[in-house]
Amino acid sequence: MFRSRLGRRRGTAAVVLAAASLMLTLGGCGVDRITPRDARDEAGTDDKAGAGGSARRVDCAEVKCIALTFDAGPAKDTPRLLDILKEKQVPATFFLLGKKHVDRYPQVVKRIADEGHEVANHTWSHRILTGLDKAEVREELALTQTAVEKITGTKPTLMRPPQGRTDDTVSEVSKELGLAQILWSVTAKDYSTNDSALIRQRVLDQAGRDGIILLHDIYDGTVPAVPSIIDELKNRGFTFVTVPELLAPGKAEPGAVYAPEAE
Repeated sequence: MFRSRLGRRRGTAAVVLAAASLMLTLGGCGVDRITPRDARDEAGTDDKAGAGGSARRVDCAEVKCIALTFDAGPAKDTPRLLDILKEKQVPATFFLLGKKHVDRYPQVVKRIADEGHEVANHTWSHRILTGLDKAEVREELALTQTAVEKITGTKPTLMRPPQGRTDDTVSEVSKELGLAQILWSVTAKDYSTNDSALIRQRVLDQAGRDGIILLHDIYDGTVPAVPSIIDELKNRGFTFVTVPELLAPGKAEPGAVYAPEAE
């Protein structure tokens, strides 16, 4: 009996330890995070300009803001998504994948930029950056930087590491390339389901002030869920912003990791 209980305790401890290790890995391997509120507070209250130096559209210190972000596109459904965002007058941040996406849909990339959304970097081929050496990390990020600049005329200033996995090497290379790292607080795990109603509910259950929503415009169930997500969050008093607007008057610093507080 004693051995059985001891075995169960050891098993439970191992599970807890494994879960904690996984959270550390996904959360950035001990790399310090900066919350949107911290970014705003550190910038002070006198600066009324946003990251680009122009007047801010919204003050997220006063307004209940949330950022809608999309990973791993563009893809076949992205034009429909852009139609929805235009109709709903909602800005978003797109973390674009280079290989078979940016290089396959250059006109969609240009449209994303032209319609006022934030164009960001999600690596070239979605390799897990923490498993690469410095030169490989640089290549994954630099290839997409170059491809986006060729289309839009501007290099991204934000990046999202695949699976949220980052470490000191990734931070160092990101800093060299002028890229801040952006994580998230809301995920619908839309890679695991095409049920649009479930995707919607998962987002709504997790949404909170200063939140960053992670969705993927490459999966069939995601784009159909977006209109009702937007409508319900607006009903709850949220204002949609890009990631730079969420941080303003703070500016995303290259190499730093930004993530909302857990709800």
